[in-house]
Parts: sequence; structure tokens; C-alpha cells
Amino acid sequence: MSATRDFDAGLAPYAALEARSRGRRHAEPPPQGRGEFQRDRDRIIHSNAFRRLAYKTQVFVNHEGDLYRTRVTHSIEVAQIARSIARTLRLNESLVEAIALAHDLGHTPFGHAGQDALHECMRDFGGFEHNLQSLRVVDELEERYAGFAGLNLTFECREGILKHCSAANAAALGEVGERFLTRTQPGLEAQLANLADEIAYNNHDVDDGIRAGFITLDELMAVRLVRRHVQSVDAQHPGLPGRRRVHETVRRMINEVVTDVIRASSERLAAAQPADIDAVRAHAGPLIGLGVAVRADHAELKAFLRERVYRHHRVLRMTAKARRVVGNLFQVFMDDIRLLPPEYCQAATQARQRDGAQGIARIVADYIAGMTDRYAILEHRRLFDPAART
Repeated sequence: MSATRDFDAGLAPYAALEARSRGRRHAEPPPQGRGEFQRDRDRIIHSNAFRRLAYKTQVFVNHEGDLYRTRVTHSIEVAQIARSIARTLRLNESLVEAIALAHDLGHTPFGHAGQDALHECMRDFGGFEHNLQSLRVVDELEERYAGFAGLNLTFECREGILKHCSAANAAALGEVGERFLTRTQPGLEAQLANLADEIAYNNHDVDDGIRAGFITLDELMAVRLVRRHVQSVDAQHPGLPGRRRVHETVRRMINEVVTDVIRASSERLAAAQPADIDAVRAHAGPLIGLGVAVRADHAELKAFLRERVYRHHRVLRMTAKARRVVGNLFQVFMDDIRLLPPEYCQAATQARQRDGAQGIARIVADYIAGMTDRYAILEHRRLFDPAART
């Protein structure tokens, strides 16, 4: 394969083009036989943080069942949805895949419960944002290369990973945080990865919620998006067995939403006619999105899941446990950094010399955020159960 292959061939002028990339923080020779954004994707897949996602949860804690979605299966599903849309819209498929696979690298154990608990612990030390932590993972925490810390990803990939960021944190991030201060937009691939994330978890949490017994397909008939596809499936395949009926319904729901994203986004792009990615960034609002009707239906589904799944008493019980585990771990390490593993203890000692207690807290947060669900449970047992082996 030629090293001079044009990886921008066939893409729309407003896509993220490798020829116009803002590059990497540390200069490197160009990759051979693959593009810069393909290199980003490959580095993400080979990272320690990506492998740990296999044991971090979405809604259900890792040990509760083998078939519930984890962060890694969710990330793959996001990438699949985003790539399908990107190809149709002539956007950069390799970049959107890289962003999708990396977007949760900084997520804590125990899903959103763990994130909320760690943010509360870090409230006096700058807080905790999982998107910012994902960027910290790829910029600083991964240790794989001799010439630099982190993965040294392209600006465009880093821009997409940082979906949300407070103004205070954005000010310290330089170029990649600038859009949160100037209120400009990210590239279309970043917009698409963000929307694909929402599409994936909304629709697949239907499947996991039914599998857990929290909700039934009949109860979901109250939601417009679900109802029309259940009725369609039942009309075409009467008497279909339960699991196949669920999967066929969810498949059709995703197809409708994806088709609507392509239609609505194509219309916005045709109206705006951005000349290039800079025009996309300067546009008043996102150009990738759902149409009005399907957006309302998707919001209705999200509200149903929030009330019936995310606030289910079994989820709330695990949420309470997760908060105690994360809170206890944070406090015990803040009280005595010698209880940290040696490499983190050394980092905390150096951070204390630079930034005092805030420096220690950030290293402790790095350690906890990197834990899988089962590792966090085991570490808590080792530290608080007198009978546990240390």
C-alpha cells in the first residue's frame, strides 16, 4: 500500500480532512499504509484504558450478568452507528470511529453513580468530569510510547473526546478547550459521535431493561417510538418469540433514528452550505442532529428510561453501594497516600510538592477512575475488611 494514498478522497469538503488537520501535540513521522485518524483509532484500541472498559458498566454492575452492556460494548455500538451515518454523509469514518471508541475512556467504575460520587469527593479540588478525564487519559495517563506521555492523538480526535467542559477547565486546556469559551462548534465528526452515543444508550437500555425485568415491551407501548415498531413487528411477524420480538423492535427503532439523523443533517448541511470545517465550527449551532418529530420521540423514550430503569429500586441500591465504595476509597487514600500502589504513591508525593492537597486529590481520582467495577469492589474489601487479604 502506498504511503501517499489520499485518505481524504471522496469526503465532503466540510468533513475533517487529514490534509487540513491541526496535527498532534508532539510531532511524529507520518504513518505508513494508514491515515492519521486510523492511527488514532488503532492507538485507542491498544490502550490499557480501552481494555478496562470491558469491566466497566453502563447501568448494571459487571457481576450482575454476562449479557448486559459494558462500556466497551457500548463504545463499539456507538462506533457502528456513527460510522454508518458518516459514510452516508461523506464524513471522515475513521475519525468518527476513533472518537466513538475513546469517548468513555475516562469513565469511572459503576457508571454514572461512580462519576457522581467521585465528582462529589473532588468538589473542593476542581471537581471531576468524565469527558475531561477521557482527554487526560489520552493526553497524559496512558504510558505506551518512548517519546511522549499519553497517546498523542490528533487535535480533531481530542476535540471530539471533549464533549463537555466547564469554562474554568477549558481555559487551562489551550486550543482544544477554546470552543467552550468562544461558544463555537466542534467538527461534524465530533457532533456525530456525540449524537450516536445518545442513540446507542437510549435504544440499547431498552433491551437491557427488559432483560433485567425492570420493564416489559407492553409497558413500553406508552412510548411513541417503541409503539409504532412493536405494532409493525407484530403485524408482520405474529407470534414471534419474546427475545426475537424485542431485538426486532430495537433494531427497527435504531434504523428509524439513524435514517432521521441522515435526512435532517443532510437538510441542514444543504441549507448552510459550509465551505469547510472552519465554516462548520463558526456555524451558530450543530449541523448534525435529529428532526423535530423524532427528537421529541427520542426525548420521550429517554424520560421513560430515566423513570423506570435508572430510578428502579435495584439500580438505586447499587448506586448507593457505589457511592459508598468510591467515597470510602477516596477518603482512605487522601488520609494516607502510602496505601496507594507504589506508582500512584510516587505520583501523589510529587503532586503534593507541586499543588498540595489538590495535587494528591487528582492522582487519587486518576486511580479510582481507572478501576473496573470488580477491581473497585475488591480494593474496597482489601482496605476495609480485616479478614481480607491485602
